Amino acid sequence: MMTKKLPRLTIVVPCYNEEAVLPSSAKTLGGILTKLIAGQQVTTDSKILFVDDGSHDQTWETIQTLQAQNALFTGLKFSRNYGQEVALMAGLRTAAPYSDLTITIDADLQDNPYLIPTMVQQAADGFDIVYGVRNDRSSDTWFKRNTAQRFYWLMNKIGVHLIPNHADYRMMTRCALTALLRYHETDPFIRGIVPQLGFPSTKLYYKRRPRTAGVSKYPLSKMLKLALNGIFSFSLVPIRAIMGVGSLVCLAALVAFGWLGIDALRGITTAGIGPIMASLWLLGGLQLMALGIIGEYVGRTFAQSKHRPAFIIETDTYSNEFVQKNTEGTRFQHQPS
Repeated sequence: MMTKKLPRLTIVVPCYNEEAVLPSSAKTLGGILTKLIAGQQVTTDSKILFVDDGSHDQTWETIQTLQAQNALFTGLKFSRNYGQEVALMAGLRTAAPYSDLTITIDADLQDNPYLIPTMVQQAADGFDIVYGVRNDRSSDTWFKRNTAQRFYWLMNKIGVHLIPNHADYRMMTRCALTALLRYHETDPFIRGIVPQLGFPSTKLYYKRRPRTAGVSKYPLSKMLKLALNGIFSFSLVPIRAIMGVGSLVCLAALVAFGWLGIDALRGITTAGIGPIMASLWLLGGLQLMALGIIGEYVGRTFAQSKHRPAFIIETDTYSNEFVQKNTEGTRFQHQPS
């Protein structure tokens, strides 16, 4: 008789100044993981991995306290702040050698954590990627809801295929995570990369919950940076738009020169410096914009070519839990009974 070996699960939680929300979030996640272990859905050495992204408050001290109280909790501590996407990749890279399933979720738990058992079951059913998708964002501000919808519309128009209303709440099996980690981008846009992997996937819908404590770590400036990162990482449309605008300006200039030539042959002269200055300002602005867009692509290429580490881990209490164990892959292996 053949038996199925249980998968080892790691829940990766990026944290930045989450001192206020971590105790309640850890209690919720710990309870969910405990039930999964008790129900023999995951192994007893499954973990919750908090990634401290250079917090300035007592986030790391809170993680250490949680770990001392319960062996389910582990942590990574960055040497400084690197950003949420980098924190996610660091947590995933750290968990990859030891995990059969990985789930990423924000520390505020606005994304419904009670879908985690369903995600684990979906993996057992043969799905390698499960997306958590928000079907109700009433807890968000009007501005955030509308800018998010415009963002997904724009990304689709320029050829970047995202999962609408999906952020970073997802489950990946070992094979999907291995494929993701083949991407070595210095500034990764994970929610754009994962849909390109092509593994069997499904979606779970939920209502986004209000934040119970702390403040949002995604102000307008970071939202704009994320949007630009997605555009410049996955599309050449801005470069092609420059070429299109340049062609239109050249065409307009040829028409204007032709018109002036006809007027000159007819003995008509055009006076006034205003139109000339306006056209110079317009062309100068377009040129600066074009240089900025081209510079963004060149700068990203330059940063990637230096092969600098994307992050530096100061402390890792997760890997130490598995150093003395056999870490070979265990995903759904069949053993003789």
